[in-house]
Amino acid sequence: MKYKSTHLAKIVGTAALACFIAAAHASTPKLIKRVPPEFPREAVQASVDSGVVRAKMAIDADGKVTEVTIVESQPRRVFDRAVQRALMDWRFEASGSAQTHEVRLVFRNDE
Repeated sequence: MKYKSTHLAKIVGTAALACFIAAAHASTPKLIKRVPPEFPREAVQASVDSGVVRAKMAIDADGKVTEVTIVESQPRRVFDRAVQRALMDWRFEASGSAQTHEVRLVFRNDE
C-alpha cells in the first residue's frame, strides 16, 4: 500500500511540475501594433454611451491575428463588430508558434 501512495505522489508531483513548466512558457504575447476600435455610430444613435467587450484572439506564429471571438459583451452585440474589425488589425511580436490572447475593451462616449 505504501508503494502505491508513494508512486501516486510521484505521478501527481510530476504532473504539477509539468503544469508549472507549461505555465512558465505560456507568456502574454507582446503587442507591437494596437488599433483602437471606433465607437459605433449605431450606439450613439441608440443612446448607448458605454460598454465592455471581452474578446479572444487567435494569433499565428508570425504575430498576425487570424480570428477574433467575442467572449462577452455588455450591452450585447452593440460593440462586437467594431472590436472584431479593430483586433484583426492588431499585431504581436512573432513567437514562432500559434497562441491565443484575451483582451477586455471598455467603451465610453464622452460627447
